Amino acid sequence: MLDEELADAIRRMPKVELHHHIEGAAPPAFVRGLASEKGLDVSDIFDPSGAYEYADFLQFLNVYEQAVRPLQTPRDYARLTRAVLEEAAAHNVVYLETFVSPDFCGGGDVGAWKEYVHAIREAAAEVPETDLRIVVTAVRHFGADKARAAARCAQEAAGDFVTGFGIGGDENAGHLSDFTYAFDAAREAGLRLTAHAGEWGGPRSVRDAIEHLKVERIGHGVRAVEDPKLVEYLAAAGIVLEVCPQSNVALGVYPSTRAHPIDKLRDAGVTVTVSTDDPPFFHTTMTKEFEELATAFHWGVDDFRRLGLTAADAAFCDPDTRAALKKRLETFDA
Repeated sequence: MLDEELADAIRRMPKVELHHHIEGAAPPAFVRGLASEKGLDVSDIFDPSGAYEYADFLQFLNVYEQAVRPLQTPRDYARLTRAVLEEAAAHNVVYLETFVSPDFCGGGDVGAWKEYVHAIREAAAEVPETDLRIVVTAVRHFGADKARAAARCAQEAAGDFVTGFGIGGDENAGHLSDFTYAFDAAREAGLRLTAHAGEWGGPRSVRDAIEHLKVERIGHGVRAVEDPKLVEYLAAAGIVLEVCPQSNVALGVYPSTRAHPIDKLRDAGVTVTVSTDDPPFFHTTMTKEFEELATAFHWGVDDFRRLGLTAADAAFCDPDTRAALKKRLETFDA
């Protein structure tokens, strides 16, 4: 049971989130409603209570892709963006980076992709409480050719709103060296780089992401804890881990928050941040993430403030935005 004073501070404090999938943040009711409008039956992806239902990670990926089916137009993504940002703002997420895949937004066509980005940006402006950025994301199990198409879309949209490039999906599909072309293209366009690794692929996948894709951030990365030399390297190199504790618990990577290695990684000097990943899939929010960490590891306001400052430093944003974020965190009065 959290101390009420700490619980209140956690609710009120500004939060910075770096690892978040826009479709994965779609509330189940939103997906059901949109599917009904389009005459689509997606009932089999929900349990009797109306929540998303899956048994393991691969089934989660399938349910995720089924939940994307009703999202067919830029207007659909605009509506989704407003719903997602309103929920984030309710938990005082003041800055959010969300993964968006051109595979789902125009099928890799550059012209169509730009229309989706425009719609998302216009919708984001309607919820100014949360400052949004897009990290363009290739889907690993869709293959290297589609990743190249995603990189072309990323190049064409790169700027102050589309600021990063990454890869998600099934960590055991192909090899990260297959995706070097896409990452090189994104880097040349000035985009910052991240990659999902070290969740299902183990510590070797973290090394592969660093060696082959030359990323500065790792999505998840928690299984690096199994390789002490890798932990030492991550700490020394300042590679940032985008850690999503409740996602890891919900998918069975770890049995509980208390068993999660985030505290051990942080104590070893690894740069860690905290995010929700796909919040309604994992029954979480940024508030809940902080509450669970406070309960499991006795983290307090100063720990969460440092966590936020770390995330602000790691954010794929311009210097003025970063400075404003850090000022809000530093002046937060618990």
